[in-house]
Amino acid sequence: MDLVIRNAALPDGRQGVDLAIENGRIAAVAPSLQAKGAREIDAAGKLVSPPFVDAHFHMDATLSYGLPRVNQSGTLLEGIALWGELKPQLTQEALVARALQYCDWAVARGLLAIRSHVDVCDDRLLAVEALLEVKRRVAPYLDLQLVAFPQDGVLRSPGALENLKRALALGVDVVGGIPHFERTMAEGAESVRILCEFAADQGLRVDMHCDESDDPLSRHIETLAFHTQRLGLHGRVAGSHLTSMHSMDNYYVSKLLPLMKEAGVAAIANPLINITLQGRHDTYPKRRGMTRVPEMLAHGIPVAFGHDCVLDPWYSLGSGDMLEVAHMGLHVAQMTGQDAMRACFRAVTETPAAILGLEGYGLQPGCHADLVLLDAGDPVEAIRLRAARLLVLRRGRIVAESPPAVARLDLPGRPAQVDFRLAPPAGLAMENE
Repeated sequence: MDLVIRNAALPDGRQGVDLAIENGRIAAVAPSLQAKGAREIDAAGKLVSPPFVDAHFHMDATLSYGLPRVNQSGTLLEGIALWGELKPQLTQEALVARALQYCDWAVARGLLAIRSHVDVCDDRLLAVEALLEVKRRVAPYLDLQLVAFPQDGVLRSPGALENLKRALALGVDVVGGIPHFERTMAEGAESVRILCEFAADQGLRVDMHCDESDDPLSRHIETLAFHTQRLGLHGRVAGSHLTSMHSMDNYYVSKLLPLMKEAGVAAIANPLINITLQGRHDTYPKRRGMTRVPEMLAHGIPVAFGHDCVLDPWYSLGSGDMLEVAHMGLHVAQMTGQDAMRACFRAVTETPAAILGLEGYGLQPGCHADLVLLDAGDPVEAIRLRAARLLVLRRGRIVAESPPAVARLDLPGRPAQVDFRLAPPAGLAMENE
């Protein structure tokens, strides 16, 4: 054995577990492992998790906030228009530099796999070539999966369909789309058909921006589920955003969710961005804007959370912290039960890993030794504290370290420092096992 992590807590509730690592993979997971000569790390009862996974991001736009101006209305449509203004000014060097800086942030946060959409509506495919170069350079420490995304509409934007095919031929991984941004509902439905048929013919996955709208009649997810079922794409298709579902009537949703489940379509919500961009035209009451996460989970539909944007034309904040994403998703979806909060943790780890089809992900023997040691005792505490990533391992090698979050106090009659972690009430852990 090369390394043994001792006395770890695992996301499934196991305590006092050792993980042995050999040749970059997990060799054994059990209490009190024997491993003579191996380096040892004492987790001291803290949580060891597989790495965070972001199922939905826009790395070609990240860290471009304020270029060439700031989104004054805060709306999705002004963000798209602003991105259109910025595209002619982009250079490959700047795109690569910003993306690499963001990947550094991601690794420090224990985020080791990202699915990024990349705009293909620029005939130069400048962003595509830049992110393919980034993908090559970060491969030793981060899995970057790229989606060919026709930001301006695959039918609405001249040449977009051909550009999408060119991007995939260059090495982009996934077929994207944005049916609600086509000129008509009918054109949107036609774009879903064209793109799904192309993906089926090429054996590719599909991830569409779908119904990112407050319009309850934006129902392209129904069309996506239909073509997924028709073409046998089960388990290879995701609908991202799905915010119109927040405004749909319950009767229609009661029909829609079983169709998604039957087709094996996954959902990707983006809590930070959905609640920022949606409901902008409401006075009061204001809609939350995020899709129906608890209802989809109850139907057995996989739901992941994505960060979507960081410091770009659509969002002025962000730092690559998927625990912040889970924290916001938990609140907006009102998922405050113990099982629900743990589902939010899975929405930024296991579930997106399955949606991306990551090989060797997890904590079982044989999986890649890609691990995060968190300054928390369990997934709920990790979300509550947005816990420090004490260690981040890639293939068994430490690639990032952070100190624990401890405040030093100078108060009469009180301890010299305060630890924000708190033991769960007696019996709570037993109830969750």
